[in-house]
Amino acid sequence: MTHVIEPAVPDDASRLGPLLLRAWLQTYPRREAGIDEEWIREHRGAAATPEGIARWRDFIEAALRDPDLLFCRVVRSEAETEAEAEVGAESGAPVEAVKEIVGVLCGRRGEEVTLGPMYLLNHVQGQGLGDRLMAEFLDWAGAARMCLWVTEYNEGAVRFYRRHGFEPTGDRELWQGRLPNLRMAREAAAPVGDG
Repeated sequence: MTHVIEPAVPDDASRLGPLLLRAWLQTYPRREAGIDEEWIREHRGAAATPEGIARWRDFIEAALRDPDLLFCRVVRSEAETEAEAEVGAESGAPVEAVKEIVGVLCGRRGEEVTLGPMYLLNHVQGQGLGDRLMAEFLDWAGAARMCLWVTEYNEGAVRFYRRHGFEPTGDRELWQGRLPNLRMAREAAAPVGDG
């Protein structure tokens, strides 16, 4: 299967909200914290509503207008869906590959660069896509100080960010009273001296 990383376009907005909700449902349920599917849908389900999709469209359009300020990349997976294969086989028409969005990484430049959201669906993790996304993000961000919030019990994500130079700052938050997050930062690169 081929995966392509490219800038998001406004038509992607209708798929990004549902992608984030699906990623949350795969990543964050934790019974002992009281975080289940119902809680996730209550607190993150708005991403997949018309209003959430409109916010995504606005963000993508702003990123396209000002790519120095906003960063938004999607990972597209070229895959033929079973339903389309059946329709194509019945009609005799060729079936084109569907470009499903399986990941996203966004960022914003301010006093420091903020990374987030970043998600890859479970079935495409472990294939180097996160590293490829991060390389593009780090290239865009340059030498600036970068920060992000990550859920403490998402140990794989914490390890991933550490591998890319982010370290915990000691700041913590309990998002919506339940989700334990920690702040991580990657310090600004020292300027290269003249020698």
